[in-house]
Amino acid sequence: MDFQIREAIAANLKGNSATDIKEVVEDAINRGEEHLLPGLGVIFEKWWKTADESSKQAMLNNVSTAFAQ
Repeated sequence: MDFQIREAIAANLKGNSATDIKEVVEDAINRGEEHLLPGLGVIFEKWWKTADESSKQAMLNNVSTAFAQ
């Protein structure tokens, strides 16, 4: 992934409220367009870098469960 994409997405989301970011995520998922996947990846990467170990483990457990179905 090109770092310009990361920077552009980060700039677009900077200062957004939790509600705003939720709408971005839900819109990207609902639209189902593959070109939106890098944006979701950038959101996840930013979260991962700031999350504590227990939050990361909880996320990993949730993702594992989601893919097990």
